Amino acid sequence: MKKILLILLLSFVIFPEEDTEIDDDPFKDINRVVFVVFDEIDGAVLKPTAEIYRDYTPKFIKRSISNFFNNLSEIDTIANQILQAKFNLAFQDTVRFLINTTLGIGGIFDVATNAGLERHDEDFGQTLGYWGVDNGPYVFVPFVGPSTLRDLMGYPASWYLSGNFAIDETDMKVIFTTLDVIETRERLLAAENLIVGDKYEFVKAVYMQSRNDLVLDGEVEDEFLIDFESELFEEDLPENQ
Repeated sequence: MKKILLILLLSFVIFPEEDTEIDDDPFKDINRVVFVVFDEIDGAVLKPTAEIYRDYTPKFIKRSISNFFNNLSEIDTIANQILQAKFNLAFQDTVRFLINTTLGIGGIFDVATNAGLERHDEDFGQTLGYWGVDNGPYVFVPFVGPSTLRDLMGYPASWYLSGNFAIDETDMKVIFTTLDVIETRERLLAAENLIVGDKYEFVKAVYMQSRNDLVLDGEVEDEFLIDFESELFEEDLPENQ
């Protein structure tokens, strides 16, 4: 809701003033083709890799990897909290980042959560939504997944701020990105059990609802979405490090 990020070349997008919710998927035909093709690639490569990672990687190592990437994403979160004038949260998450980076040994241990500092999640797509930018049309992008034109505009900045600026070596960037993709895909395995009906429409509906929920800071209550997200992060609940 982390969301798979790769470098995108984006053109400038001008959002129309009229309400796009009347037709939030004008590119449905193209989106479905891309979705089917990527779903085949996922089934042949990403999903089996994620299953091997799930079945053969010790839980404490998986937890450490998740903590590490969560800690890197704190920089993106803090920047966007400042842009949204959420200064108290920005200060809190700065403290989180400093604690986990130092006492948590580079973030592999989530010491801050144990100390009572809750983790938050903000990105540039949410910031644009916070300041009133409309979603724009729904799009499904290869290796990125479900998105909207608004969220795509925010991906390059969030990708950069999620630790990539600190990695100089190209080989290391490839390794970190690959590991991030596998870790993210592994967390999605459990949630797949909840998919019913048209898979394309299901994925779109969950994405749009979850993004709306994030932009509104959880003020949207959707019982199914809560169940889906709890299934997605159920491994995170029993322990914090």
